[in-house]
Amino acid sequence: MENHSLIPGLLPNTTTVTTSEAARILCRKPQTLREWSAYERGPIRPVRLAGKLLWRVADLEAMLTKGA
Repeated sequence: MENHSLIPGLLPNTTTVTTSEAARILCRKPQTLREWSAYERGPIRPVRLAGKLLWRVADLEAMLTKGA
């Protein structure tokens, strides 16, 4: 079972989160993450599934670790 010590409140084995959840985790506005996706110029890229943007927990943890 994976432990997300950097991101409290996630269920075990969570691999992706919504744009709203990712924005909360990164202390950014959801629109900022949408712009990262649309213009492909953010520090991380989302996964698209059924027309929705999902953000990898591993990428979010890496950003938090690096302080990006």
